[in-house]
Amino acid sequence: MAAHTERRRRRALGEHLTPQQLMRDYILPEIAPMLTQYRWVDLFAGKGDLIFPILERIPPADRAEFFAEHIRLYDIQPQMVAHCIQRAVALGVPEPLAREHIRQRDTLADYPDEILRSPLPVYHVTNPPYLYLGYIPKHPETRPYLRYFTGRNEGYQDLYQIALINDLRHAVPKMAYIIPSNFLFGDAISNKIRDDLLDAYTIRKAYLFEQTLFEHTGVHVMIAFFERKPYACREVQVFEAVKVNHAAETRCYRLSPKWHYRAGSEFEEFVTLHRAARPLKVRYYLHWETVQQHAGAYPLRLVDANDFSGKGYRVLEVGVDAALYEHVKANPLFVRTLDTGSADGRAGLYFIPEVFGADGIVVTKATYRTHPIQVFLEPRLPLDDLRLLRDYFNLLLEHLRALTDSEFMTTYKYSASAYTRKYLGLSQAKALIETFPYLEMSDEERERLRALVQAGDTEEVIEFLTAQTPTPAPCAGVVARAACLKPQSSRTGSVLSCVR
Repeated sequence: MAAHTERRRRRALGEHLTPQQLMRDYILPEIAPMLTQYRWVDLFAGKGDLIFPILERIPPADRAEFFAEHIRLYDIQPQMVAHCIQRAVALGVPEPLAREHIRQRDTLADYPDEILRSPLPVYHVTNPPYLYLGYIPKHPETRPYLRYFTGRNEGYQDLYQIALINDLRHAVPKMAYIIPSNFLFGDAISNKIRDDLLDAYTIRKAYLFEQTLFEHTGVHVMIAFFERKPYACREVQVFEAVKVNHAAETRCYRLSPKWHYRAGSEFEEFVTLHRAARPLKVRYYLHWETVQQHAGAYPLRLVDANDFSGKGYRVLEVGVDAALYEHVKANPLFVRTLDTGSADGRAGLYFIPEVFGADGIVVTKATYRTHPIQVFLEPRLPLDDLRLLRDYFNLLLEHLRALTDSEFMTTYKYSASAYTRKYLGLSQAKALIETFPYLEMSDEERERLRALVQAGDTEEVIEFLTAQTPTPAPCAGVVARAACLKPQSSRTGSVLSCVR
């Protein structure tokens, strides 16, 4: 009961206390050369783990003076404030001074303007509360937080976004935020905060953690270092980020305002640019009700997507009429939306008979996006052209995954495995199928595309598509990202290659 109460309390506050090692390993090395140049502030201080390591770098004899001028801490919880005061005193700060500069305050609702009254610029280092707006109305203990999302805050989707926009409104010059990775990769949940914040700030650097960091939540987080622009403007941002999982890997990111500054938008750019003038029509799912309505004498073997055991999916043998029989047999492709966890089970298009030894996939209960899902196309394609579509789709999907490290897809779950499973949305699968220019190709062009796909020549396939769907300008995102992935001798060289 006590553990349950504590979980509810943490959830009600959006509280995920910062592991000290995050500060020492990732933030402190970035800010150490400038400790005397800024006023260091944390408006959501918790136990002070993002600020006291700064004070520990100061010689003991100078700590009180440094604290007086350079440090301000706030937290909404009185017990956290008391803890920080004790910690400051233990580091040599007189208690009256500690109480003056470590205060209890709801800084989401009441921003402390006094932090700005100093000749020193403010550097806000923080791990703000995370609590998604969709969760808040569902629980009585969190409903009071709806007040944060009213008035000029309407449209933001999480408490951490309110913290960011408050800093923007007070022109804080630099910030280091530990926030959910959905800030960078989220679609509707983060479009507004990115549009508003990144018009005014650049991301100088980021760390993206593909592993669980917090003791009580599996939320995926990033550390972002923001710097205020000299003037607000909508422009492409390019920066380097270190992805931390089993190893650290540096990647180059290009954020375009056209796509709400969302990382991984190269997929949307690609499918938008290359959408066929007359795309194939795509539908999903064969429902059990449809099978029952078309009972007849023609035999079908149907995988029951809702009945899986350790031995695999149950296969039903049913009789249907000629119309449904022909409809199912003419559409033998299914989309695997979820990586199975190995390189042999990647998301993509596959043939039902080859994978399941059946004719179709039926949904007998509710539809689930992670089940195998049969794809129905109009017009119907001959078998050889269905094979071409499958190979074309999977070739381009793997190309875009390599280009973006699969960041346009949803992470299904982080684990100790070296392979991070990803989910491909049904709308994404449909959009990629709609780039297949089947209805616009002559027989000769179709054979040329078939040869390019069979050769695995992605660049030539993209050139073929460009010729089929001419546009005034190339897909800048894909071109720029390809440049980013080329090895560079220096950070400056890397950035220059991205914006070229």
